[in-house]
Amino acid sequence: MSFQIKTIVSMPFAENTYVIWLDGHTDCLVIDPGLEPDLIHEFLADQMLKPVAILNTHGHSDHIAGNGDVKTVYPEAPLIIGVNDAPMLLDPDLNLSRQYGFDIISPPADQIVREGEQLLFAGLTLDIFDCPGHSPGHVVFYLKEFGVLIGGDVLFRGSIGRTDFPGGSFEQLAVSIRNKLYTLPAETVVYPGHGPTTKIGHERRTNRFVTDLNMATE
Repeated sequence: MSFQIKTIVSMPFAENTYVIWLDGHTDCLVIDPGLEPDLIHEFLADQMLKPVAILNTHGHSDHIAGNGDVKTVYPEAPLIIGVNDAPMLLDPDLNLSRQYGFDIISPPADQIVREGEQLLFAGLTLDIFDCPGHSPGHVVFYLKEFGVLIGGDVLFRGSIGRTDFPGGSFEQLAVSIRNKLYTLPAETVVYPGHGPTTKIGHERRTNRFVTDLNMATE
């Protein structure tokens, strides 16, 4: 069975929201609803899709701003985030919205996830990896069956997530990328929180911010 993924870009931070569903299904996942939730609702209505879960890769404001709007329309869809970023949903200082002059308060998490757990929604299986460094509790969602990683702000095409925010750590981020992401198959497609898609193999070979130590010593 094949699947579909739609990228919806929310301004002003050019943040990528993802809607994922299986062909022939009307249930879907919404990942990282951004600051323009109307775009999400319009797409869902056009495609006649219904979210059965709302997932956050991490708790920064540009990735959670639409949680409330989507949750209001689809109240039965659980809101899911990594355990260590869950407090950011309710705190404008922690989610960094206050520093930009507006307070974003999301609904609380209905479910928190940890490394090694799986989510089963809309006929999709998502493995959870903890990838701290950009935020303390950042997680990524790996759809092994389809060779797809929803990576949030960990690894970008030719770049990496910022580590100068409170709770950020370049050392942690580099370990997350090398030990979690770079061990995935080279053809794994990364759908990042900002910018275009990339592949694990491409970043292992070319990303100048975090090199693959195994390849560097070959």
